Amino acid sequence: MANKIQLSNNYPDITESDKIYERALKVQKPVTQTLAKGPGQFSKGVAPKYLVKGKGSHVWDADGNEFIDYNSAIGPISLGYAYPAVDEAIRKQLNDGITFSLMHPLEVELSELVQQVIPNAEAVKIAKTGADVCSAAIRVARAFTGRDKVFCCGYHGWHDWYIGITSRNAGIPEAIQDLTYTFEYNDIESIKAALDESVAALILEPFIFEAPKPGFLQQLAEACRENGTLLIFDEMWTGFRIALGGAQEYFNVKADLAVFSKACANGMPIALLTGRADVMELFNSEVFSYTTFGGEALSLAACIATINELRDKKVPQYLDQHGALLKDDYNQIAISLGMDQYTRCIGYNCRSMVTFTPEAGNVLELKTLMQQEMIKRGILWAGFHNMCFSHTSEDIDYTLLAYRDVLQLVKEAILSGDVKSYLKGEVLEAVFRKVSNYNIKPKTAAL
Repeated sequence: MANKIQLSNNYPDITESDKIYERALKVQKPVTQTLAKGPGQFSKGVAPKYLVKGKGSHVWDADGNEFIDYNSAIGPISLGYAYPAVDEAIRKQLNDGITFSLMHPLEVELSELVQQVIPNAEAVKIAKTGADVCSAAIRVARAFTGRDKVFCCGYHGWHDWYIGITSRNAGIPEAIQDLTYTFEYNDIESIKAALDESVAALILEPFIFEAPKPGFLQQLAEACRENGTLLIFDEMWTGFRIALGGAQEYFNVKADLAVFSKACANGMPIALLTGRADVMELFNSEVFSYTTFGGEALSLAACIATINELRDKKVPQYLDQHGALLKDDYNQIAISLGMDQYTRCIGYNCRSMVTFTPEAGNVLELKTLMQQEMIKRGILWAGFHNMCFSHTSEDIDYTLLAYRDVLQLVKEAILSGDVKSYLKGEVLEAVFRKVSNYNIKPKTAAL
């Protein structure tokens, strides 16, 4: 019988997952379309590899094992799997068609709705993926400013202008790599020192898990404005979660351009670029950024339905309140077990992360152990709490019971000095290795 959600579970039977995986190895390179979903991020030998069903906050794998899911499809599930209002909007549109030979009225309807809820949305552009709109924002910023260089902070997709600064930069010409620089979050003085007349755009995630220092984002906007550099907020994670209008609303600061995807359509593929009308005007004639599926109507309908639900049900407030229960009580459990020197849950309530200190030992081994034991207890765990509207108080109460159970085992493993001996499967992989030009303070443009 497949596992149900119980503290007394055995490790799940993943026979069918492994069979599918063996087939995948013969025909796919790589086997995953997103690194965060791939086998390297889930302990081989313990974790399921394929999910086949989701309902609310729960998912089922290919072997029929049930889990509470805190990954939320790596962000897109903001309301819940198979959420009725969104699914009904998709079914209704499906009766009339998916993609057409001319524009669809839903493109206008969605853009009007986005303009109502996003602070800087003087104009709206619709695409399919976060990487698409990040790259469109960089291209139009370069065109508008007549400059080439970009400063960035965070993760901004797979396109050449960004991924060239990471360790996965094979195939990207060095000339392109040399146009992008990274900067240290919350270090406003180093950014001011590095900005000059060659910097077209500064793009960042308004926050990842660390909170901005008081005034940092406002000072950043002012520094960019004074330098003639366009400020771009990458709101893939912050948009529609921290507030309906994203970080711009939450922190009361406007970016010149802002990009969104993930949470705005509850799992359907769509992305939004919003911003100043004078900048966005360049897409009408000078800057090329088009995609056949940009007006795909099922995603448009889903996005409209999702934003309406997020607004009408006050979902960001729900995520904040329920996420706080999970984050704060995790930290209380750690204190009660004498584990607070080794682990802490950090971040904003809508999206928090369990961390381990260097004193605890090898972080990847510890994360692997925590994951294997949470999965055993029916929680699909990857270190994050990506909250959605379907996460119930019962889900959270159960998760905290599991954390109390598992943290006692993790403490035992740490004190033994041999965490690896507690692992049933392989140690998780790091997504990116840091290299000498990654996450450094920005170089001046003269260098």
